[in-house]
Amino acid sequence: MSTFGLSTAQRVLVVAPHPDDETLGCGGTIARLAAEGVDVHVLAVTVRAAVMWGGTSDPATRRDEFTNACAALGVTSSALAWIDETGELDITTRPRAVVELIERHEQASLAAVEPDALLIPAAGGFHQDHQVVHRAAFAAARVHARGSKHTPALVLGFRGVEDHWSAHEEPWRVHVNTSAHWYAKERALRCYISQLRGDGHPRAIEHIRTTDAATGGALGWHYAESFVPYRLAY
Repeated sequence: MSTFGLSTAQRVLVVAPHPDDETLGCGGTIARLAAEGVDVHVLAVTVRAAVMWGGTSDPATRRDEFTNACAALGVTSSALAWIDETGELDITTRPRAVVELIERHEQASLAAVEPDALLIPAAGGFHQDHQVVHRAAFAAARVHARGSKHTPALVLGFRGVEDHWSAHEEPWRVHVNTSAHWYAKERALRCYISQLRGDGHPRAIEHIRTTDAATGGALGWHYAESFVPYRLAY
């Protein structure tokens, strides 16, 4: 069975708040879609220079990591929209601009890609940037009259590895068997050296592997990723 019922040459747009969210949230699914001949395009909204818990965020490093990770997953194209070298960009104060970015970015957007499916951060993420990107993508994907603006038939939410403890209730009812594509996801994860953490951290590779294994095990698979269905229109 093809993923989400998509056929060869159909298109998917993945909107990630930051470089690495696409791999952490749905890397196995991206790899599976690409292997099935679906065109996958990834838009990472922003990256900024910052000191992080357990590390740092260097825009140039993270841009290269993003490019390499997307190549490991087999995506058709990837774009990093806003690079903030000063650490002063706060997208939570620019919700309208984020909506317009998702709607109209010249390389990876609803207008540029005209995707059949849109994968976005789920609503339950606690990171403020993820919340803004979720709301912006949800708004951008609203239904429009035929011919006025592209409306993706499928809209699904993915979850970040650090969101699993959240009490926010959402229906994780769409599941993708990623057993054959876990190692592509692992290769992409290992591209993000600056963002991975040691044992016991949600961003440790073994923790991510365990989470995907638990999700898959509940369905009789080795590995899986789950999504919130926001629109399933056939």
